[in-house]
Amino acid sequence: MALDPKTVDILKGVSTATLTTVLLKKGLRNVWMRGTRPIRPGQPRMVGEAFTLRFVPAREDLATPASWASPISTRAAIEAMPEGCIAVADAMGVLDAGIFGDILCARMAKRGVAALVTDGVMRDAVGVLGTGLPVWCDGIAAPPSVAGLTFVGWQEPIACGGVAVFPGDTVVVDEDGAVLIPAAYLDAVLVEAPEQEQMEAWIMTEVDRGVELPGLYPMNDATKTRYQAWKDAQ
Repeated sequence: MALDPKTVDILKGVSTATLTTVLLKKGLRNVWMRGTRPIRPGQPRMVGEAFTLRFVPAREDLATPASWASPISTRAAIEAMPEGCIAVADAMGVLDAGIFGDILCARMAKRGVAALVTDGVMRDAVGVLGTGLPVWCDGIAAPPSVAGLTFVGWQEPIACGGVAVFPGDTVVVDEDGAVLIPAAYLDAVLVEAPEQEQMEAWIMTEVDRGVELPGLYPMNDATKTRYQAWKDAQ
């Protein structure tokens, strides 16, 4: 099921840095996917429900070009991706086999996939960039996926960048990388994350006017009173 448009709008206004802080306050430390960097500068912040893909180490009888025509293939998985999802691929951090190239990314873009996130790498860099699909990955490699990986399934629990990702979790990506919001925490994050952003923006205005950090960040009681007065006046 696609995320509610209001949910997407709220989270597009919240940085991944803020999300990690909000989730840390809830005891969740491991939500930032390591090795997920924007393939190009200036990609917009994207929000979507996770659609998971899983690779395992290459096995010679399975990881072959012929496997691309199998019913269990990245091609079949792409055709199952709903509009607005963020595809999250567990490539085990393998850096010498590109999981997707220009043709697959072009099809994902045509299907309305919001973004692709992986702890692995892409191939056909110029072609991928030309598709316009926003991608977060750990680099570029010329060899195809079957040179180092075997694709085994989609829409099952995976590990991406050391983070457990389940279908239906929410993913937010920006210039700092990819952050996971577990499904059970989404409603609370929608309330608390915008407040955290607003509070930190106010703190920045206080820093700009020369206020010292002790008692400001984090706030002491006097600062909380001033902040609340500011909010009430808005």
